Amino acid sequence: MDTNKEFLGTEPVGRLLFRLAIPSVIAQLVNLLYNIIDRVYIGHMPGEGELALTGVGVCLPIIMVVSAFAALISSGGAPRASISMGEGNTEAAENILGGCFTAQLVVSTLLTAVLLVWNRDFLMAFGCSENTIEYAVSYMNIYAAGTIFVQLTLGMNAFITAQGFAKTGMATVLIGAVCNIILDPLFIFGLRMGVSGAALATILSQGVSCVWVIAFLCGRKSKLRLRRRCVKIDPRIILPCLSLGAATFIMQASESVISVCFNASLLRYGGDIAVGAMTILTSVMQFSMLPLQGIGQGAQPIISYNFGARNAERVKKAYALLLLSCLFCSTLAWGMIMLFPRFFAKIFIVNIAWLDFTAAALRVYCAVNLLMGIQIACQMTFVSLGNAPCSIIVAVVRKFVLLIPLIYIMPHLFEDKVRAIYLAEPVADTLAVTFTVILFAMQFRKAMRRLNKTDKL
Repeated sequence: MDTNKEFLGTEPVGRLLFRLAIPSVIAQLVNLLYNIIDRVYIGHMPGEGELALTGVGVCLPIIMVVSAFAALISSGGAPRASISMGEGNTEAAENILGGCFTAQLVVSTLLTAVLLVWNRDFLMAFGCSENTIEYAVSYMNIYAAGTIFVQLTLGMNAFITAQGFAKTGMATVLIGAVCNIILDPLFIFGLRMGVSGAALATILSQGVSCVWVIAFLCGRKSKLRLRRRCVKIDPRIILPCLSLGAATFIMQASESVISVCFNASLLRYGGDIAVGAMTILTSVMQFSMLPLQGIGQGAQPIISYNFGARNAERVKKAYALLLLSCLFCSTLAWGMIMLFPRFFAKIFIVNIAWLDFTAAALRVYCAVNLLMGIQIACQMTFVSLGNAPCSIIVAVVRKFVLLIPLIYIMPHLFEDKVRAIYLAEPVADTLAVTFTVILFAMQFRKAMRRLNKTDKL
């Protein structure tokens, strides 16, 4: 572990990005296990796997909202803490850490209450049928009780990575994932708890990760310490963090809204099989996106720190490497999905009819995934530079302006209604990436000019 607090501003950018991004990518891929390992085991439950998988799949919009609230606070707070560190203001960075910790506790309490009281109503509105609602409620009742573990683990781990401790951040996710992999078959099959066992395994695993995160941030190895005097909500600290984190919140929360729109339309035109396939498509999409987000998380402290230190050349070099790395990974993932869609579908289900349907839908839904490397690189750089307005704009355009309307428009343009709904995703992504590239080119150039002018003063 590097004890030099300024290594983010001195170590060669290429080596530094590799050093920080690899653990972050591993952490994101391992984190994928949290999201899909339950679905893999549930999909293979004898006799009821397909319906149980569909029911748990409808829980995903709610789970995405829980994660989105963690990101609302952490994805804005962590870059601002990095920028403060780059400016040499450790006290301000620790105040941000403490304020965000308290905000996470408040949000967790509110979310837990809401989910325990109204989860059945939400699930019915989100696309559950009478065949699948009991599976969904069984899963969600237990998951809601562990919301605080999810919030603190996701939210506070971002502050570990933002300090440059990518391996420690990776360990957070790895510990939870290993626990989940061990507990899932024990609870689901060994104790015959079914979907309730899957939910219990998830929250217990997140609880273990939560203890690890808090212990590190309170310990001596952390550059930013979670101190009692900093654990307070100061609007002057929290509001700028929420503003910057709003883009990530919109991106993740909109996934929930989009899941509802997809599920409602697919249930109307294709029934339970189409909704069940959407659960798998979402899982595979997460597989292709999480490595990109891991690379972005590795690049974020480099870009934020050097932006705070007003080192334009290192900011530009870090962005260029981020873009190339994201494009490589997105193209590789896209190629694998296009060549082997049946392999990915078979991870989750064994029913031949569902398997054939899902494999065909995967090629449509992920048709332009290779372009997402550009989208993620630009969005993460907006966030890293503290550019809240532009990061919000690109998130809103992609999801709300383009994708949601297309989900309802496309079925009226094609005879195959279900295929048309899946096609809305690649059409929206193509238009969104084009818009993002144009906006980013203008805004990044302006940001670099401001840094250069400041250096000359």
